[in-house]
Amino acid sequence: MARFVDRVVLHLTAGDGGNGCASIHREKFKPLGGPDGGNGGHGGDIVLEVSSQVHTLLDLHYRPHIKAQRGANGAGDHRNGARGEDLVLEVPAGTVVLNDKGETLADLTSVGMRFIAAQGGFGGLGNAALASSARKAPGFALKGEPGEQHDIILELKSMADVGLVGFPSAGKSSLISVLSAAKPKIGDYPFTTLVPNLGVVEVGHETFTIADVPGLIPGASEGKGLGLDFLRHIERTAVLAHVVDTATLEPGRDPASDIEALEAELAAYQSALDEDTSLGDLRDRPRIIVLNKVDIPEAQELAEFVKEDLEAQFGWPVFIISAVARKGLDPLKYKLLEIVQEARKSRPKEKVENRLIVRPKAVDAKGKGHDFEIHPDPQIEGGFIVTGEKPERWIIQTDFENDEAVGYLADRLNRMGVEDALHKAGARAGCTVSIGPVSFEWEPMTAAGVDPTLTGRGTDIRLSRTERVSAAERKRASQVRRGLIDELDFGEGQTADRERWQG
Repeated sequence: MARFVDRVVLHLTAGDGGNGCASIHREKFKPLGGPDGGNGGHGGDIVLEVSSQVHTLLDLHYRPHIKAQRGANGAGDHRNGARGEDLVLEVPAGTVVLNDKGETLADLTSVGMRFIAAQGGFGGLGNAALASSARKAPGFALKGEPGEQHDIILELKSMADVGLVGFPSAGKSSLISVLSAAKPKIGDYPFTTLVPNLGVVEVGHETFTIADVPGLIPGASEGKGLGLDFLRHIERTAVLAHVVDTATLEPGRDPASDIEALEAELAAYQSALDEDTSLGDLRDRPRIIVLNKVDIPEAQELAEFVKEDLEAQFGWPVFIISAVARKGLDPLKYKLLEIVQEARKSRPKEKVENRLIVRPKAVDAKGKGHDFEIHPDPQIEGGFIVTGEKPERWIIQTDFENDEAVGYLADRLNRMGVEDALHKAGARAGCTVSIGPVSFEWEPMTAAGVDPTLTGRGTDIRLSRTERVSAAERKRASQVRRGLIDELDFGEGQTADRERWQG
């Protein structure tokens, strides 16, 4: 028997963006070729798409850790890196996407609907795209951004027109088996059905779908029995059918009390998607009452005796049937079809342009002073923390091994107004400023905007006057530690070991 899975937790990691390339065009008789480093490719997205070929979340249950492809790095000669391939996950219709806080992100109800569950990181710009009047040949490029990484919850809510509710062993599975081609498990003991069953009912040239909920009992909305796990499968149904066992011998059980008990559970069960389904609250759905098992003489007498009382008490149509003997099924099918067709006409038509669901995010919002905030650092005395999407993205994109890239970052932060905001917040020279994962000593005397073309590629005149160790010095210290060069030999007599890469 195939396993039914209607709730999974996915750990998503979208593809990282590729790094940009820092390259200078080199060609014979063209000494000033200019920068030609290409941009890195964007990382692949993780997309959920509704498919008619998928009916459960079983495949995702066995594969919860999902990672999309990384974007390729840029290359010289203006060659951009390839975009990472999007990873499309097929899900059944009726899948609801929740975040780890339980908030609804998307409701996928129609075949073809797509939702970007995790967005890939943007690729870094190459030095060709970073060239300007101040930096005619940048000696650096931007790194790619990491892709989104978070957990989501998928819940499957059956897309059935008719939902069958009733006590255990009321005959719901038997009714589905005779109305449709579905073959659910049938037994003479409670909780025979452990998963919702779905069937297609044909009435002439029309069809509708019907589903049951594993036996509800009083207290199901509080977690008793199996009802709490599967009540979500009747949230989308257009009509609810109470299947009542008229042949039960349990003390204190009768058709009216059974219906009242189940109605109390339905009223207690609240859904976060009532407005999204456009069907209203469960208490407002049309209902019918199905008195089952009248193939037993005593049950037949009881059903005929209470039919008028039930109609007067609840105001719903009452049908007397026997699923085993296939008695009274045609009137029931035609009435269900009538209610379903009325419900379909009253639903708003789905717009085609709404099939693609995305989460719009303003990345380059204009407005100085609105892109970041400055707060005192609670862990470092006299320190400050700069928060904001753009500054944190810029930190990730910066290669801190390259002085020119660090200078470019300083210019970007200055144009945004971070320098002035820190000064107004009371920052002093040498205080610790943290942006994202990076902390540094603030140097307000560093003049942002100084023409950096006066120095070589990969260097910045504003940083050369500081005590910060340069990239060349770090490289030499690494070679000394590995024994590749003599620490005290800086002359022409220095020899390099060609057996190991020198960088």
